[in-house]
Amino acid sequence: MTGPEQLPSLPDLVLPRLAEEAKALQPDTVALRRRLHREPEIGLHLPRTQELILEALEGLPLEVTTGRSSTSVTAVLRGAKPGPAVLLRGDMDALPLTEESGEEFASDNEGVMHACGHDTHVAMLVSAARLLSRHVDDLAGSVVFMFQPGEEGQHGARHMIHEGVLDAAGERVTNAFGVHIFPTLPSGQVYTRPGPLMASVDDFHLRVVGKGGHGSAPEGARDPIPAAAEMVGALNTMRARRFAATEPVVVSVTHIEAGTTTNIIPETAFLEGTMRTLSDAARSKVRAELESVCEGIAAAHGCRIHLDLTPGYPTTVNDPAEAARVLDLAATVLGQDNAMLLPEPIMGGEDFSYVLQRVPGAFALLGACPPDVDEADAPGNHSNRVVHHEDAMSSGVASTPPTPSPCSAE
Repeated sequence: MTGPEQLPSLPDLVLPRLAEEAKALQPDTVALRRRLHREPEIGLHLPRTQELILEALEGLPLEVTTGRSSTSVTAVLRGAKPGPAVLLRGDMDALPLTEESGEEFASDNEGVMHACGHDTHVAMLVSAARLLSRHVDDLAGSVVFMFQPGEEGQHGARHMIHEGVLDAAGERVTNAFGVHIFPTLPSGQVYTRPGPLMASVDDFHLRVVGKGGHGSAPEGARDPIPAAAEMVGALNTMRARRFAATEPVVVSVTHIEAGTTTNIIPETAFLEGTMRTLSDAARSKVRAELESVCEGIAAAHGCRIHLDLTPGYPTTVNDPAEAARVLDLAATVLGQDNAMLLPEPIMGGEDFSYVLQRVPGAFALLGACPPDVDEADAPGNHSNRVVHHEDAMSSGVASTPPTPSPCSAE
């Protein structure tokens, strides 16, 4: 078990003040979030986003470096007292969506939107750096602030790990923490759980190859369309019949394409989708079963397949002691009613998983449903209508600084 002495720490007397200090920083947090929201960028190279982060960090007692393979930003705060190093992460990139949120600060970049809340993550991490900098004389240890591009499928965390973010303080960080805002959870509440929190992600791209022909004479063709259609249903049956009901596995076909007009049987059909699991064993099995099922169906239709698997992020697994630490801190700083044990994992993916493979730590969810909206009706992340309640950000700022877990005695 990881003891509290292994984390950078602030005195216990500072803890009750964190929520009020975070609220005092809220105007700056909101202003930065809105600037980022207006100018979203996609992928690993986010020059304007990086510029705004560097500008916001100016004047703080930080050692700042930028990435070589991406526009990442790493900032190190060294406490006045000796101690270990901890990492706090916020991702930076947006999504290829046309915004229809109705926000007055909506995206100025056509077809690009901060629909997953990464603008709020950056703004909260900057304010956490400001908050901790105010207490640098009391801080025992170092804090590494990881501003990461390319979370939306570009493996940005892996780029930063390769470039040394885990050792940015001159020694390997002992723990790592991250947070993701969720507009479908009550605003200001922090959720996490021990063990698997988010799923592994793999994509499949499958081409069914038959023999084209005239629509009036299907007997002279090998039609790939019914084969592909049968595969869609069979993959759903595969999930239900080849995995235990207690094993979380998701297989979704999300794109189908075939043919050009009404009287031509095409030679090929194409389908692709995603596979999500919570264990390495299930991840390997679902890959193998998908190929076996689709090969069999193709053969029955006189067709063949070409299958490409694109490995994505591994399962995001929280260290149990660190997940408990997050909930303890949230309860102390925000109140017990705002520290929630998540009852089960969610099947979204997250590349903070690469960090947690190497360093004990925890990832948490921060509720941000607008108070006048029912959580069940709120547009979720990746919707072009999503709205995040900005008041929640002060809760995120207050509950991210490294502190000893007040209830831990491991």
